[in-house]
Amino acid sequence: MDYELKFSRYNEYSILIEWPAVMDENMLKDILDYKKSIQNSSVELVVEIINTFNSLLIIYDLTIDDVYGEILRLKSLKIKVETLEDASSKLWRIPVCYDADFGIDLEAFSKEKQLSKNEVIELHSSAIYTIFFIGFLPGFLYLGGLNKKLYLDRKSTPNLDIKKGSVGIGGNQTGIYPKNSPGGWHIIGKTPVDFFNAKSSPPCVFNAGDKLQFFAISKTEFLDLEQDIKNNKFQLTPELYA
Repeated sequence: MDYELKFSRYNEYSILIEWPAVMDENMLKDILDYKKSIQNSSVELVVEIINTFNSLLIIYDLTIDDVYGEILRLKSLKIKVETLEDASSKLWRIPVCYDADFGIDLEAFSKEKQLSKNEVIELHSSAIYTIFFIGFLPGFLYLGGLNKKLYLDRKSTPNLDIKKGSVGIGGNQTGIYPKNSPGGWHIIGKTPVDFFNAKSSPPCVFNAGDKLQFFAISKTEFLDLEQDIKNNKFQLTPELYA
């Protein structure tokens, strides 16, 4: 599918490419394939390429003297995107405890949506989500694929201290807080899994385009798994998702 793209100079060291402002899996594939095409073009001056759900930011090592020439080169690389083969995604299965001690907003959320807590948990954990990009906080995954029955606007008054690992819903998205942080999402559970560790290589094992699914665990299982993680006895391993 052809998308109308906008190319612009972001600053003296970078160029921004924008797609339509929607979260769409086919468009995400187009973005990631284009990113790979640029990475494979052997341009040593490109030091980083950052994607969001509808853009690529290409960052260069030096000032871009000929912006229009570089944009033309980038446009020529877009033609090569169609030749890239489809690749299997990784599927990450993430344990979540929806106990009231962790899902501090689950009861209020359930009443607001006129669903039982079990219905919320079932809807939340049965979906397979797509990681569109990683941002806001290091390791914060922007996930698409939330069931429409769970859509709910963010809180009007944010919580000033959401705990690391908290799983929340905000608008049409769900996500996991990788560290203690303020935030306005409705917290329905918590995972003991680390989503960002500066001492690890890489610090975040997830990538845009990967799939993710939650599964419910008890509070006892959460505490046991949390201890295993602290003792380096647990390693998160993905499955292949064709």
